[in-house]
Amino acid sequence: MAILPHQKCSLRSLEYVPTWHRPCQSMHVICSVSTSTQTKPRSSSPNQLIIEPRLVASPPLFNDPTLQSTWAHRGWVATGCTTVLVSLAKSMVAAAFSHVWIEPMLAGYVGYILADLGSGVYHWGIDNYGDASTPIFGSQIDAFQGHHKWPWTITRRQFANNLHALAKAITFTVLPLDIFCNDASINGFVSVCAGCIMFSQQFHAWAHGTKSKLPPLVVALQDAGVLVSRSQHAAHHRPPYNNNYCIVSGVWNEFLDKQKVFEVLEMVLFFKLGVRPRSWSEPNSEWTEEAETPSQVAAR
Repeated sequence: MAILPHQKCSLRSLEYVPTWHRPCQSMHVICSVSTSTQTKPRSSSPNQLIIEPRLVASPPLFNDPTLQSTWAHRGWVATGCTTVLVSLAKSMVAAAFSHVWIEPMLAGYVGYILADLGSGVYHWGIDNYGDASTPIFGSQIDAFQGHHKWPWTITRRQFANNLHALAKAITFTVLPLDIFCNDASINGFVSVCAGCIMFSQQFHAWAHGTKSKLPPLVVALQDAGVLVSRSQHAAHHRPPYNNNYCIVSGVWNEFLDKQKVFEVLEMVLFFKLGVRPRSWSEPNSEWTEEAETPSQVAAR
């Protein structure tokens, strides 16, 4: 009886292909070999070379349209900023009429602190779970996966392009409160928290910037710990890629990492739902950072 093992050996491992930039065409070669213990007439070549076209990811170009702002992006950012400013103005007016300033100011400070925590939880979630096909969050997940491969691209995104997704969410969340809420403390909390969340991606971009190219005020705020620092966020982009998730001020990072808060959450989700986070896997090409080439730096 003939034994016919059939093997396929890939000469090129599969790579993650984010959808948010332009791919380039390459060839994926698979060798198929069949062997037999019996001698058979040679009717055709036993070795078959199968060539399959495949898309391989390439970093976005400096003038890539996916990094540029559109008028729709600018519109959403303007609307988001308006809703936040309306909430802040209502808080100040209510505080002025009531002559009570301490409570709204404390509420705003709490909003600032919780915004950093919220950014960390959200960042941890999209870094570790789901993919481009995930409802609602798929595009964000895909973008953050690409960001781990080419983190420097965030510094090339135009302002509204970088903020419009969060601005849209903030608009729909804060607008009803602007209409129906007149409490000074609530509006103080909402305006600061929502504003920090909306601009968290800009704080994130500054954390990837070169100190000499950042505005002096931004550098001062980073050094003072008001905004997440470049050195602190750089640790997030080094193995094992499972820490320093917060991107507003980074004030929560040390506590969350030392107490292993996210590791506990990952264990709970694994035992309850059987879902493994990406941070448990050995870092591969999806997580391996590619540095800018001299030509890419010159193209800035």
